[in-house]
Amino acid sequence: MIPVRGLQFQYALHELPAGRWAYRRWRWELWHGPTLHATGWCATEGGADRALRTYAAKNAHRFFGLGAPGIEAMPELSGAPLTPGAAARFSTGAVEYLLVPRGLDTGDGHLATTG
Repeated sequence: MIPVRGLQFQYALHELPAGRWAYRRWRWELWHGPTLHATGWCATEGGADRALRTYAAKNAHRFFGLGAPGIEAMPELSGAPLTPGAAARFSTGAVEYLLVPRGLDTGDGHLATTG
């Protein structure tokens, strides 16, 4: 199978300030250009990281019209956590994509986000 390459998503992953209850929450966002594709929050940074990766993989497959059955069980999604502020390349199934922090300069003179 020939891999599909060249897709780039932007992400935001940060701890939310303490609210009414004193427990930690992590917010994540998945963007493609100016479009927000998914967002949520988790009680742990690892949970937010995994949710971000899972939604990125699902959206990457959907972008190319491919089905992604059983994507939650893929070992690529449970690897080392994203380093906040760092870009990471992933390959899930036949799709390769890049996760770039929102607002990061991509090196070609453009920001990773347009919104």
